[in-house]
Amino acid sequence: MVLACYLTLTALSALVLGKPLARSLQVHEFQETVPTGYKLVGPASSDKVLSLRIGLVQNNVNGLVDALYNISAPTSVDYGKYLSQAEVNAYMAPTSETVSAVNSWLSENGLNATAISSAGDWLAINVPVSMANDLLGANFSVYLQTRTGEQIVRTLSYSIPTDLNGHIDFVHPTITFAGGSRSSPVVQYIGSADAIRNASPSANVTAACYLENTPVSDPWVFPTCIQALYGIPATPATVTSNYLGVVEYEGNWANRDDLKAFLGEFRPDMNSSTTYAFQSIDNGTDSQNITEAGAEADLDIEYTVGLATGVPVTLISTGGEFPGALLDAAATLLNESSPPQVLSSSWGYNEDQVSKKFAYALCNAYAGLGARGVSIIYSSGDGGVSGNHYPEETCTSFVPQFPSGCPFVTSVGATTGLPTESAASFTSGGFSNYWSRPAYQDTAVTEYLSILGSNNTGLYNASGRGFPDISAYGVNFETIGMGDLLLASGTSCAAPTFASIVALLNDRLLAAGKPVLGFLNPLLYSKGVSGFTDILTGNNLACANYTTGFYATQGWDPLTGLGTPIFPNLQEILGL
Repeated sequence: MVLACYLTLTALSALVLGKPLARSLQVHEFQETVPTGYKLVGPASSDKVLSLRIGLVQNNVNGLVDALYNISAPTSVDYGKYLSQAEVNAYMAPTSETVSAVNSWLSENGLNATAISSAGDWLAINVPVSMANDLLGANFSVYLQTRTGEQIVRTLSYSIPTDLNGHIDFVHPTITFAGGSRSSPVVQYIGSADAIRNASPSANVTAACYLENTPVSDPWVFPTCIQALYGIPATPATVTSNYLGVVEYEGNWANRDDLKAFLGEFRPDMNSSTTYAFQSIDNGTDSQNITEAGAEADLDIEYTVGLATGVPVTLISTGGEFPGALLDAAATLLNESSPPQVLSSSWGYNEDQVSKKFAYALCNAYAGLGARGVSIIYSSGDGGVSGNHYPEETCTSFVPQFPSGCPFVTSVGATTGLPTESAASFTSGGFSNYWSRPAYQDTAVTEYLSILGSNNTGLYNASGRGFPDISAYGVNFETIGMGDLLLASGTSCAAPTFASIVALLNDRLLAAGKPVLGFLNPLLYSKGVSGFTDILTGNNLACANYTTGFYATQGWDPLTGLGTPIFPNLQEILGL
């Protein structure tokens, strides 16, 4: 989505010559081999137009991170004193020298660039493959994603002018091979929605969750069951300025008729006409054709509207290629004067499929949103320690997930089993290879590593950021999709559940004249620990034919984090 015009460059010299002016180039990023799961098809057509993103080096990202931690630490005198859009932009903007240098390079090649961020640190250009190859010293080719049949255009390496080192941060999409492996819930068809029983609200977990025709060993769950499990109130929120954003990608959208049927069956105490707002980024669609709605979006909307009673919910549908669309979504939200106080997303990839520079840039954008007072919540993924739905038997080391490894997001794992929860076997968790362990989880992770000892040595990065941070139930969520009853399982169920809890806590904070929660993790790992039930059992074994992985244990662990939420305890911790 075009946000603002930042550079308009019209030099004609390169157009006359027909190829970029020569500059000394140096390799900027590269992949040593074609990533697992992809196969080279052949050279990309020379006249195919690429939509490239150019990330410019920000002038003071370290200052932004310092400011974020200062306003997010519960012991700080500045806790909750969030920054303005202008203050965040001041940290993220490139220097005038960087702007001038990149301006000159693009101008001499006859290119027009448009800023896609209000700080001017991300630019977009459209360029044919032939010119991109010359401009970046690249070899853009077509690659086949063998599991999905999807074809993408990428290069195994690219270069930038030597004199622009320190000005250009990254170019995307170049070496990021992430198509076709996103997280998504496992969905099972049950039957016609007409046959669904009505759920009866109850404060007792057993009475609320084990209803007639519900399997005793693995019950089907729904909002009133989750409310009883975690003590989530059904009383409506009251602060209209507090809202929750559900971010979907690849044009994914939900169906309002499905939501109405869902509320009528599972939240009979609510007005079944309660709905959500819609926001489109990069031509995200909302056709409302019931046969085309996304299972992910239906699940996310039904459980945010159905759990965060009375909190306004906005579905943010982002088109374009994922994960590049993550940049556009973050840029759009950073450009808003009042972004949602909570953002929930259940999309993710294997960390090693994403360029490190791209990952850092996106994570820094999330730091910017956190500094604005936004809580960013991601599901941790569904492949155990093997990565995101990759063939488990091929693992030679554990595969961390992105964006869960970013220290500025709150990653949510999944549990199963009622009334005593255990880690779900599919829940992803582990340690990032891109980000080092943040100070806020030093104590918790160090204690876990002392318990782990020499187990799994060499299979994970012991000094990396550990994830997930917390967990929530994630198995057999009853949803309605295309008018039918479905069961959904995955961390995709857990993320909107926890996002709803945060949104309800924000409502009560605002009503009491207090700031919203914002970046959650420094609070969660300090005074927030008593707001969670520690999960002591389960594992996420996945690699080497399901023989290696992590086990849940006392305290934080890389399956369930700090545990599952207890709403009344969290209220008490916040002084509500």
